[in-house]
Amino acid sequence: MLAGLAVILVVLWLLGFLVFHVTVGVIHILLLLAVVALIMHFVRGRSAG
Repeated sequence: MLAGLAVILVVLWLLGFLVFHVTVGVIHILLLLAVVALIMHFVRGRSAG
C-alpha cells in the first residue's frame, strides 16, 4: 500500500513539475512524501517477514 502511495505521489510530483507549474515548495513536499512512503514500505516489509 505504501509503495502504491509513493508511486501516486511521484506521478503527482512529475505532473506538477512538468504540466501544472505548481509552486516549487509544493513540488518538493510531494517528492519528500513519496520518498518517505517508499522508505516506510521497505522498513515495514523487512520487519514483517
